[in-house]
Amino acid sequence: MAMKWIATAVMAMTAAGALASEPVDLAGSRFDAEVAAFAQTERASALFLGSSSIRLWDIARSFPALHAANRGFGGATTADVLHHYDRVVAGVQPASVLVYVGENDIAGGAGAEETAAAVLTLLARLRHDMPGARIAYLSMKPTPSRWALYPRMAAANAVIRARAAEVGFDYLDVGAALIGADGRPEAGLFGGDGLHLSAEGYRRWTAIVERYLQPASQMASVKTQRAS
Repeated sequence: MAMKWIATAVMAMTAAGALASEPVDLAGSRFDAEVAAFAQTERASALFLGSSSIRLWDIARSFPALHAANRGFGGATTADVLHHYDRVVAGVQPASVLVYVGENDIAGGAGAEETAAAVLTLLARLRHDMPGARIAYLSMKPTPSRWALYPRMAAANAVIRARAAEVGFDYLDVGAALIGADGRPEAGLFGGDGLHLSAEGYRRWTAIVERYLQPASQMASVKTQRAS
């Protein structure tokens, strides 16, 4: 069933790509110049892919022992990433892929189901093209400036999480670490725009991803310690 769903998603993406080649091209063209910087072949052990929350993350400093490629761009929606997919992942065959998309879809007016479907299509394509990689989806985050939209984001997160095993990716909850004691996004974890993470916000994300990227043997040890 999982392989059938992945094949269906990839076929849907192929059809979407064909539509995108028509004269009216609504998705992605605004990022052509930015994405052009990714055109060169780059060997990396990890690929960070998605929107500006990825682009603004100092991956090299956060993960000094990890040879990672940062392929985050602009205020990209999932459609933008799919539109530029071939150029964004060109030459990269990583052991791990970390994906953050979807938030800008919701902010642009997309519904939870529509956003989840687009994200799952991207994740299915990555799984199809990188069968040996560990792929993780970073959940859409709660922010002060988009707090009113978070229920829709949370609904999309739930749909994506429910399909993780079927499609073949891991779901990382990176939103709970940003919530304060009052149940709202903690202001100090965000920059002045109330949208992008501050240095402390990124430190919390880095800690979550570092735990995820631990070797499987270490992860099993951690799980055993928690169970005891």
